[in-house]
Amino acid sequence: MNARLDYFADPTSGKVLKHFMSLGKIIKDSPLPAATQELVALRVSQINGCAVCIDMHTKDAAAAGETSVRLNLVAAWREATVYTEAERAALELAEAGTRVADAAGGVSDEVWAHVAKHYDQEQLTALVIMVSFMNSVNRLNIIAQRPAGDYEPGQFQ
Repeated sequence: MNARLDYFADPTSGKVLKHFMSLGKIIKDSPLPAATQELVALRVSQINGCAVCIDMHTKDAAAAGETSVRLNLVAAWREATVYTEAERAALELAEAGTRVADAAGGVSDEVWAHVAKHYDQEQLTALVIMVSFMNSVNRLNIIAQRPAGDYEPGQFQ
């Protein structure tokens, strides 16, 4: 399977990707816990069906020490007992922020209040930007039909 577009080949996409990579690094360096970042990135990518990002974030999280049990249960996090309350709140926000078209009201006040109990203002901002960022990256990969499976942990860092 070949991608429809090679984002690394043309000057315009190269410039855009440079900024995307910079944004990703800013989020990664934020005070939002690294484990939460990977779980949220993985869940958003699962919802959107972005194989490239699922591959990347699963491998990066595992390389950083995340357990296979926690990675395998992200899709069913509500029924899983392996996540902290803060992680559960972040996953709930990630789902609500990704499914805005399905949830006519967007992110509810209840979801926001729940996540705001666990994260400070800077972490909340990073979390919201991360959900938006992942949705954007997922769409770039899905539209171009970028193939997945050959990502090496840390490849884009």
